[in-house]
Parts: sequence; C-alpha cells; structure tokens
Amino acid sequence: MTWLLSWGQIGDTTISEGDLSTLSPRFSDDYWPNVFKYLGKKTGKAGESLELQATMADAEKVSNKQVIFKDYVSGFPKESDMYLTMSTISLKVPEGSMAVLVKNLYLSCDPYMRPRMSYTTDSYTTSFKPGSVINGYGVAKVLDSGHPNFSKGDLVWGFTRWEEYTLITSPDTLFKIPNTDVPLSYYTGILGMPGITAYAGFFEICSPKKGDYVYVSAASGAVGQLVGQFAKLSGCYVVGSAGSKEKVDLLKNKFGFDEAFNYKEEQDLVACLKRYFPEGIDIYFENVGGPMLDAVLANMRVNGRIAACGMISQYNLEKPVGVFNLMNIIKKQIKMQGFIAGSYYHLYPKLLEMILPHIKEEKVVYVEDIAEGLESAPLALIGLFSGRNVGKQIVLVAKE
Repeated sequence: MTWLLSWGQIGDTTISEGDLSTLSPRFSDDYWPNVFKYLGKKTGKAGESLELQATMADAEKVSNKQVIFKDYVSGFPKESDMYLTMSTISLKVPEGSMAVLVKNLYLSCDPYMRPRMSYTTDSYTTSFKPGSVINGYGVAKVLDSGHPNFSKGDLVWGFTRWEEYTLITSPDTLFKIPNTDVPLSYYTGILGMPGITAYAGFFEICSPKKGDYVYVSAASGAVGQLVGQFAKLSGCYVVGSAGSKEKVDLLKNKFGFDEAFNYKEEQDLVACLKRYFPEGIDIYFENVGGPMLDAVLANMRVNGRIAACGMISQYNLEKPVGVFNLMNIIKKQIKMQGFIAGSYYHLYPKLLEMILPHIKEEKVVYVEDIAEGLESAPLALIGLFSGRNVGKQIVLVAKE
C-alpha cells in the first residue's frame, strides 16, 4: 500500500518528529513515527512530496469501540456493571493464521448471559472475565480470513465479541448466512440460536401432537414467540403468559396464541392455569421457573412433557425459590428435560428447511426490539431482566 505525503499540505514550516500533533489525525497515533522512519530523516520542508511504503499493519489499524465487563454481579445487574472503552485493531488476520476478522453488525442480548455475569465453575458456559470484552452471539461481515471456509465479504452468525471489530481465532463456531432475502438481524433470533432452541425444545423434546394443550411462559421473548407459533402450526391449543398488556395483546393478535394473560395480575397461578387449561396441560415450554413452574406441575396432564429451556425468574436471586409439586412428575408420569441449543446445532438445516418458507409466506412472524449503537448494549442487556424489551432484544452496531 502506498501513501502520498506532501509537506506542502501543512504550510511552510518545518515539521519535526516532536511536532506530530500538527499532522493529520486520520492515521493512528503510532503511524507518524513510522513515517519518519521511512523518510530516514527527522524533518520535512514545504514543497517536498514523498511516496511512503507503509506496512499493512500500520495502514489498516483502526479504532475499535468495546463493551467491557467490570466485575462479578450479585443480584440484579446494572448498566454500570459494564463500560465502554476504545482500543485499536488491525484489519488483517495474522499471517499464517486460521482466524477470521469480522465487522460486527448485530449483537444478541440473551437471558443466558446473566448467569455468566456471576462467578461459576459448574455451568455449561463460562463466566465473563472481569476487565474483558463481553462475548455472545451476533451477525457479522468477514473483512479478512485465514480460514479456508470463510472469505472476505461473507456474512456470518455465531459467537463474537461486543465490539466493532473482532478477530475470531476459532471460527468453527461461525455459520455462513446463505439466505439474505430476509433481514440479517433474524440470524440473532428466529434463524439463529433462539430459533434452534425453539425448534429443538418443541419438536425434539416435547413431541407435539395435534390437539395438545400447550403453555408457554415468557411467551413474547426471543424463543417463546416462536414456540407458540410452532404449536399453532402443529394444530395445538396454545396459551402464553407475559408481563404487560402490550405483550399480551402481541401474543393474541400478532403471534396467534389462542389465549394469553399477564402473570403480574394473577394472585393465584395454580387457579389461573386451571382457568385456561380446565383439562390440564400436555406441553409446557419452561422459560421462567420458580412459582410458575410449581403452578404448572399442579396442572399437568398424565404423560405431559416439559422442555426446560430457562428459568429467568431465578437468575438474579441470591437464594433460588423452591418448587414443591415435584411429586406430580411421578404421579402423572411427566417427562421433564433440560436442554441447551448447542447440543442441537445438527438440526440447523432442518430448522431452515421448515421455517424459511413460513417466513416468506408470513405464516411465522418475528418481533424484534432493536437498540442502536454499541453504547446502548449494556442497558439493552439488563432490560431483559425487568421485562423492558418487547420481542427479541438486539443491538445494531453497524449497517452492512
């Protein structure tokens, strides 16, 4: 790469290595000392024009805004548990590396990230490291690649970091995006990890049959809204719960749930579920835990199935709330199975085969809550745990 440096652009004065602040700020701070190194002298005069052969590392280094995890969290997370900083990054992968360098476009805010904010050694995912960049799912564009499966210009989704640019040293966790006739943001949700979660939990674990009575908690979220629509496509009767009138209306009028209720308005959850399911529940897609799970166990039918996807009501508690109706698992021969999306990625082609036609025919819809700018990411994430978001929470970092 060649830069043309003309001393005439900066007046008639002599510029020395100590006067770097007077030069154009368009390059990184460590670039101008290299200019003088290439010049082989300490000064330049007006009227001199010199071609400088800059190294690619110098020429391609850019600023990189990042979200840093401050320290382990107890109780409800706060925006101040994260902070923004600025670093620099080379836009080339190291020579001989199998890494992939990406520009992040969308970042995904997911409930599973809350347990990662506390110190743990016995989870399926590791805790965030204090002082390090937060990581999670996202959609990105490949800028440079040393990996044979990825090329410059590819659009991908998978595990990345909360920053503008990321060097991914283990790109085996990335999926190429084959279909760009749908919103790219969908690959953080309906066509990404939440989509696999809903598909595997409902079809593989719950084994739905036409006419089944299905209940979905946290039903307006990234996963719940899909489970409800999958159930309707399967000929089931579906009821969902959410935490506001707006979300309840969304469940019934947008996603096609047969019924929905605001759990915050219910004093007796056992009686509430009995009202909506007088004959009992065949399938429960569990996203909440605690008293809600207890009430569901009291209303399950014989041979009922429960897919335990998450328990968001418990994530911020110092002491988890107990469940007391476990005897019903035995008496009613209930199958309850926990699962994580990572164990079902082999089903991703089946998900795409099933859901893409439904999206194009508008038989399945998806609602997103998009926060703009990397600086909005901390508030977007903690909003999940107070129910601030409506639909799948996403952060738009950059447009393609």
